[in-house]
Amino acid sequence: MPLDPAETRFAEIVFPEQANHYGTLFGGTALNLMSKAAAIAAARRAGGSVVMARSDRVDFHMPVLVGQLVELIARVERVGRSSMTVKVDVVAETLGKADRKLAMRSSFEMVAVDENGRPQPIAAENAA
Repeated sequence: MPLDPAETRFAEIVFPEQANHYGTLFGGTALNLMSKAAAIAAARRAGGSVVMARSDRVDFHMPVLVGQLVELIARVERVGRSSMTVKVDVVAETLGKADRKLAMRSSFEMVAVDENGRPQPIAAENAA
């Protein structure tokens, strides 16, 4: 199956240890998952290592309950000389029901780096 280097998708089930005292996905855990998705999408697009330079606001549209599935969809939206903008959507779903809904959305600025952690240009063939 061909890989879209600009997009990353993965899913997780929300377990109790990932929840707050309301029984919903803890915001810090959600941000951790979103930043991981952004980093993977950016690293694939850059063809190497990346670091996060900035995260923009996170819009929390609805709570995600313990036991629900979250699908993270990260897509590279902009490629610059060494930086990329990655949009991440988190879609919540109750297994066995057709109720997929956007739960969260954010944007991350990621930078391609060399082995010394210094910004490096994104190769043209990876920046298409």
